Formats: sequence, structure tokens, C-alpha cells
Amino acid sequence: MNVIPRDQHCISRKNISDSALKVMSRLRNKGYQAYLVGGAVRDLLLGGHPKDFDIATDATPEDVHALFRNSRIIGRRFRIVHVRFGREIIEVTTFRGHHDNDAEPSAEHGGNHSRQSASGLLLRDNVYGTLEEDAVRRDLTVNALYYDSGKFEVFDHTHGLEDLKRRSIRIIGDPRVRYTEDPVRMLRVVRFAAKLDFTIDQHTARAIPGCAQLLGEIPAARLFDEFLKLFLAGFAAATLDKLVEYDLLQYLFPDTSACMHHNATALSLIRAAMGNTDQRIAQGKPVTPAFLLAALLWPVASKLALHKQNHGDAPMVAMHSAAQQTIGDAARHISIPRRFSQPMREIWEFQLRLQRRQGRKAAELVDHRRFRAAYDFLLLREQAGEDTGDIGDWWTQFQELPLEQRLAQVASGKGNQGGHRTRTRRPNPGT
Repeated sequence: MNVIPRDQHCISRKNISDSALKVMSRLRNKGYQAYLVGGAVRDLLLGGHPKDFDIATDATPEDVHALFRNSRIIGRRFRIVHVRFGREIIEVTTFRGHHDNDAEPSAEHGGNHSRQSASGLLLRDNVYGTLEEDAVRRDLTVNALYYDSGKFEVFDHTHGLEDLKRRSIRIIGDPRVRYTEDPVRMLRVVRFAAKLDFTIDQHTARAIPGCAQLLGEIPAARLFDEFLKLFLAGFAAATLDKLVEYDLLQYLFPDTSACMHHNATALSLIRAAMGNTDQRIAQGKPVTPAFLLAALLWPVASKLALHKQNHGDAPMVAMHSAAQQTIGDAARHISIPRRFSQPMREIWEFQLRLQRRQGRKAAELVDHRRFRAAYDFLLLREQAGEDTGDIGDWWTQFQELPLEQRLAQVASGKGNQGGHRTRTRRPNPGT
């Protein structure tokens, strides 16, 4: 173990949440160990300002819960405690131990046990252990650094500081074993490499192709949670490139992955959506998963809709049917909650409505609650190189007119005339 004293690291308590400091202080005062751990320590050492603070302790979840009235125990696979201070949540985790420490579950140990599937997948991991054991049970070396806010020391059991200096993402232990225990670790590897702009250690990377298919064992609901972490944290474009590089996107969106390999426009569309989402997050504006999901699955839905049209379906009927089938097929791999799938369908079907620029309905489209998202999606398609007849410019100008002028314009027959290119509007993926 490497202990880094206060004068040899840059972490300052003033950059740590007061709530996290209070939790650690109370645990220490009651005789428990308590350390800031994970991404917060990593980011503090890199000079950043973390928003989330996790704590590791030798206190069991029941012990922690008894100390904090404002807490609750959550999870089954990994039991942790959330301590709430207003809108802030401090996550407290009991030190994990090795599986060979496993014992029969008992009330005394709070159900201290683990369970694995026949293939080695961890189904439950509530074996408690020591600080040293906890460190080597974590996923990545750069996330296995511990800070003692009482002694101001940093503890490094896995050479995480060296990897921070080398700007390298490295799995702790044998990559194949760790990926088998939890295949989502492969997604975490590429996510942190993208987020931190780090390289991936060669042994960590080399094991991915042989283990990637294990992602098929992960429940669709959990993969949706990973989707949110992958693409809605401000580095979606870089993450997409990593997923494509390591051929992991196919386990989240298999049909999209297949389209991207054969359709440059599909790849451009999805990359543009990721870039625009990152830009919006950087500006502190809200984003919605529905828009990104719509972009990710549009190449599949639009191709299927065209196929149905060629077999006799009316355009809107074809799109409605294709949307339903596309989302249904995708949901077998990654859950898509209805609160997102419904806006996706409306955005796609709206693309056909935007083609019609005559009559009162066209004039009233601008006031529809889904217009802005559909309009932004139209611009995204044009940005990616899709041929839409340049109607994006027309709608850019038309939407600025009062309703009376819009009605007058479409009544005069000018609705099907393309607009003049006066300015470029960027799509807004947060609509």
C-alpha cells in the first residue's frame, strides 16, 4: 500500500462537500473507518471539482443506517446506504471482501454473502471485508484511491496514481475474470477512457473482444441505466467512438450498429446528435434521452418504413408501424421507458408532417408541442447529409412568422417553395 501524505497531493477539504465531510466525521467518531473513494478522489487529484461524493467504510449498511436518520439502504446485488442532505445524496458503501471469505448468510452479518451464475456472473456481492480487500475488488485503478479527511492522506493499493500520471485506464486484476464477473465493466472502461481522454491499458483492452458477448446476459433495464451514463454526461461523442472502436455498440443497439457499418449518413447523424448533446450539456442546458434515442434508432426505423411503403403502405401508416417494430426490437436489448418511446415516435412521424407545407394544418404545426423537437431533428438529418429537399430553411423562416402571416403564406400557395438560405439553425437535442 502506498500512503501519500498531505504535502504530496493536491486534495483540499474546501473542494469536498460539507455533507460528505460530516458523514465521514460521524463514522470516525463512532469508531469506524471512513474514506472518500472513487471518482471524487480521482477528479480532485486531477484538479477537478466533483459533484458526487462516495464514502467507503467498515460499518455495515445497518450500522450506517442506524447512525443517520436521513438514510436508507438500497440495492440487492450491491447493498449500499444513501444519506440525504436536502437534494444532495452521499453514497456510503461497506468495504467489499473476496468471495473466498463467503459465509452462510446471517442476521448478524446483515446477509453477508455473494452469489454467482454458472458462467461466473456476479448476481450478489455482499461479502464484507477490509480496506485492502475493498480496493482490489473495485473496477479500475484510477477509481480505487481513498482519501482520509481526518489525516489528509491518500491511500493507493492498486497503483492508481501511476495510472493517473500515465493517463491510462486499467482494470484491477485479470481482465477476463473481472469482465466475466460483471460484463458492464467493459462499458465502464470505454466510458472513463472517453470521459477522461485516457488511453486504455493494452491488457484491459485485449480482453474485451473475447468477453463482449457476455453483455448479452445483462438485463435490459440495467443497460438502459448504462446508456444514460454513457451518453448523457457530456462526452457522448467520444464515448460513441470508443464503443464503435471496440465493437460494443452492437450489444446496446444491434440494428443501429449494423446500419452504421454500411451507411455513412447514419453514422454522421448519430455523431451529430452526440456532439450537439455534449454542447448543450456544456452550456448547462437540459437534455432528454428521447432525442438521442430517436437519433440512434432513426436509421433503422426510416429504412423499415421505406420498405413498408414499397410494399404498399401509406407513408404515415408505414412510419407508425416501423416505429413500433423498431422500438420493440430495440427493447429486447435495452429498456426504453414509455416516457421516452412515445416522444420518439412523435418526432419520427412529425418528419412526414414537416414535408407538407400547405394548408391550415401546416401553419398550425409550429404551435404543436412536439414541433421544436421534430424541427431540430430535421436539421440534424440535413446536417448529416440526408436529402430532405432543403425544407429545414423553409421551416426556419416560417416558424418566426405570426400565425396570421403563416396562414396567409400557405394559402397563397407559397408553402411548397423552398426558403432562401439566410441563416443556419443548430438542432437542439434537449427539446
